[in-house]
Amino acid sequence: MRWNLPARAAAICLAACAAAPLAQAADYPGDKPLSLIVPYPAGGASDASARQFGVHIAHALKQQVIVENVGGGAGMLGARRVLTSAPDGYTFLHGSANEVILSPFLNTAARYKPEDFRLTQPISEATIVLLARADLPVSNVDDFIAYAKRPGAKPLTFGSVGVGSLYHIMTEYLGRRVGAEFLHVPYRGAAPALQDLIGRQVDFAVLPYQQAMEGMGAQQQIKILTSFSDTLPPPLAKLPLISQSKTIPDFVYTIAGGYYVRQDTPAPAVDTLRRAVGYALEQRDLRERMEAEGRLLLRPMSPQDADAYAVAQVAKYRQMIDALGLKPM
Repeated sequence: MRWNLPARAAAICLAACAAAPLAQAADYPGDKPLSLIVPYPAGGASDASARQFGVHIAHALKQQVIVENVGGGAGMLGARRVLTSAPDGYTFLHGSANEVILSPFLNTAARYKPEDFRLTQPISEATIVLLARADLPVSNVDDFIAYAKRPGAKPLTFGSVGVGSLYHIMTEYLGRRVGAEFLHVPYRGAAPALQDLIGRQVDFAVLPYQQAMEGMGAQQQIKILTSFSDTLPPPLAKLPLISQSKTIPDFVYTIAGGYYVRQDTPAPAVDTLRRAVGYALEQRDLRERMEAEGRLLLRPMSPQDADAYAVAQVAKYRQMIDALGLKPM
């Protein structure tokens, strides 16, 4: 069979493209930078964390890591950006349960499922806190639950970072567990929710911990009633634990973060990226910065342990959603 030059060139190109993922996995990373996708705008907590991790990941891989902010859709756009990229390990997600698990469970617009991702390495569990307006007559979570359930009480209003977020679903589940009614007031982010709590526009809020909250509490702008953790990083040792509650000590929730790739990414690339993230987790300066902001950094995990961790996370949130009877919208 005789080949004309254009046809032969096209065939060679197709063969090379078909072999590309495996070839790239064998010498991963090659001579092009990696894209670290942050599914929120620049300047937020996720962005700051990703940029700090990115420096150490780049050092471990001896390759440039470029942080890309792909905000919108409560994190869904960034998640989809990773899923529509080549499965070669060069594009990975700084993700959490909000984008990877809750969005596909609760929003039909997501058009993906948690199993479409592979968790290369969990990195941290961020502290979630229950905050009350300064003049609410409670001093701890048990007082709060009793106050919410008092005879003839109107539903307490609470702020969160948005409909379908972990903080929204958690609070609804808390109300269901203790038999209290709450009224949701969604915000576009933690900052405006916290501002309205200080201004006493809402009664309470469930939000990710920020170091600035300690000063707000000291100035009697808000009350920090509990953390929903059973373990805290050393800088947060003074915060009360939900496990110390008499009413609901088992209501333990954190917001887990990690680095995700497409499920069909070749195993060598996944393992290389996993080890690079593990290297970052061992850096003392990164650990100290993250712990000061309420993040309990995890120790590097094996591929089997990382997979088991991801499965457990999905099961935990699925149970909460099923208990509330929530359906995709």
